[in-house]
Amino acid sequence: MVHKNTRPTVADIRAMKVRGEKISMLYVTTPEEAAAADAAGIHMLSIEGRFFSPEMRAAAGRCFVQVGLPYGGWGTFEGRPLATAEDYLRAAFHFSAMGGDCFYCAASLDIQKVLCDNHIPIVAHVGLIPSYITWTGFRAVGKTAKEAIEVFHHIKQLEAIGCFGAELEVVPDRVGELIARNTSMIMLGMGAGPGADAQYLFAEDVLGHTDGHRPRHAKTYRNFAAEFGRLQKERIAAFREFIADVNTGAYPQPQHNVAIGDTEFNAFKAELGL
Repeated sequence: MVHKNTRPTVADIRAMKVRGEKISMLYVTTPEEAAAADAAGIHMLSIEGRFFSPEMRAAAGRCFVQVGLPYGGWGTFEGRPLATAEDYLRAAFHFSAMGGDCFYCAASLDIQKVLCDNHIPIVAHVGLIPSYITWTGFRAVGKTAKEAIEVFHHIKQLEAIGCFGAELEVVPDRVGELIARNTSMIMLGMGAGPGADAQYLFAEDVLGHTDGHRPRHAKTYRNFAAEFGRLQKERIAAFREFIADVNTGAYPQPQHNVAIGDTEFNAFKAELGL
């Protein structure tokens, strides 16, 4: 068991899979979301490198944090996209020193292998891979036997090079369950059915940040969009009241001002000859 004052390790997450325990996972972008996830008891967080910081690590508390290493045009590290294995190693070591527990990497197998060979816990991506969508389009992957076999073979390649886990995105539920049962890696399911090792959602979908399109697999538990709309109306109303006070002289009032005694003020005017 994990000590109550420590966060899980790779070994702990693997043990959860062996015991058949369900793992909850959220993608978060702010310290407030990370702190709420910790307080609620979420097991794993996914945080992009551009959002990860000592403040985020502290806010995440006991959560096991996957740090997303930027890929191609999807982000930069130290001002440039990651391109070589050395680039990825440098970024991984940087975020590891900051408290990252594992690292998402969607680069090629040879780059992923270099990271694994350096004992860095790597989470890859299979199924619908957003950074590869020019090849597949945004659609479910694995609905035919041929595609399902390709996904399974991809998993086995990742397993062979030593990956810790993989995000299993938008694959049929029975395919997701079969894959999870036949790999030692942690399958982080996003639209991959209940048989995946973890259920992974974006905090913005869970909280209902927008009224726009949500993926089929997303479930919304709160309507933050309505609250954001209400707060925006309140902002506008407050600003209008401020303008009105400025125009009428209702602001500032004496309590908002700094006073000066008559003696000092008269001396000030006398010095200026006014």
